[in-house]
Amino acid sequence: MTTPPPGQWPPQQPPGVPPGPPQWGPPPQWGQQLPPQIGGNRSKWILGGLVLLVVVVVTVVTTLLFTRDGSSTDPPTASPSAPSTSSDASEIASADDDKGVGIIVDEPTCAAWTPIGDTFAEQAAKGWNDRDPSIPASDWTEAQRVQHLAIADAMRSAADQTAALVKLTPHRVVRELYEQSIAYWRDYANKVPTYTPADDHLARVATGTSNALVWICSAITYGSASARAPLVVESPAPLDFAPLGDPSDPERFVTEPLSVCSQWSQAVEEFDRDTSEWLATDPNLSVSQWPPEQQAIYVEMTTVMQTNAGKMQDLGLRSGNAIFYDFATLAAQYRRGFVQSFPSYVPSDAYLANAAAELIAANDQACKAAGSQ
Repeated sequence: MTTPPPGQWPPQQPPGVPPGPPQWGPPPQWGQQLPPQIGGNRSKWILGGLVLLVVVVVTVVTTLLFTRDGSSTDPPTASPSAPSTSSDASEIASADDDKGVGIIVDEPTCAAWTPIGDTFAEQAAKGWNDRDPSIPASDWTEAQRVQHLAIADAMRSAADQTAALVKLTPHRVVRELYEQSIAYWRDYANKVPTYTPADDHLARVATGTSNALVWICSAITYGSASARAPLVVESPAPLDFAPLGDPSDPERFVTEPLSVCSQWSQAVEEFDRDTSEWLATDPNLSVSQWPPEQQAIYVEMTTVMQTNAGKMQDLGLRSGNAIFYDFATLAAQYRRGFVQSFPSYVPSDAYLANAAAELIAANDQACKAAGSQ
């Protein structure tokens, strides 16, 4: 299946109904954990903190896609080393995954992950999504306190259920996404009794990692992952690997500001500015339906997105943080895959763009949660 059903953006899909591609707009809230359907005037690209868009005149893009300009688009190189372990590797299916990360075309844990996200989204939609994160716990009303305590319980429950998936996925980077969702959910939940506005970044990291998983699984379901993955050059194996820890009690991957955090944030802001026109285009249109103005925008976006992918992957490499680098590389690969979709773009290709955006947002918010400004 490559074309999702049309429709408005419901707060949540009923059981058994596959999601449609995302809309562009502000970062998604927890109540929008599942990919919304596109349709109506609300059809805008949603990218969890980063707006990405694309499309191109097929004849022009076909040339652009296969023209590399060196370091700005090609993955940086690195020499592989075996992952170190601090727990029983035999329990973890991804323990021996020492390859470079790339677009994931098959993930056996997606079916188990979906109901976990659904259940959490239902609780978050009961008012917490509309919270004002600038209000500290000391100023909450009784209703706000009850609401935050309820979401803290929901986060702990989601984290506990997700722990089993850490062992089951065969992909290192998917394991890391599960682990960081768990770690940041729990840290935010623990902060609720004494919440301050700075703690909101913890929730936003978990939003990025968990939503990235949603988009990754959706790209698999609708075929955009398998269609575009062969068109993207494989990334090299990383130099270092994060040690395997306790799957039931993972640690946050960024606990103090990294040397690249400020540059990462600047790159995010720059990308947002450079893609502002793309943000206004209609993602519901397949390539054959693009008007001339949209075609021109997407020709420009080819270079913008390819260059940004190279920059983010390079920053990830220079971060000295193995998980930060994995997320950066995965984002770069999904962004490159999205660009490769331009000559034959269909709405379901938006999942690739959104996966990239959520991963980049997760790294950005992790920097902010660690104190980087």
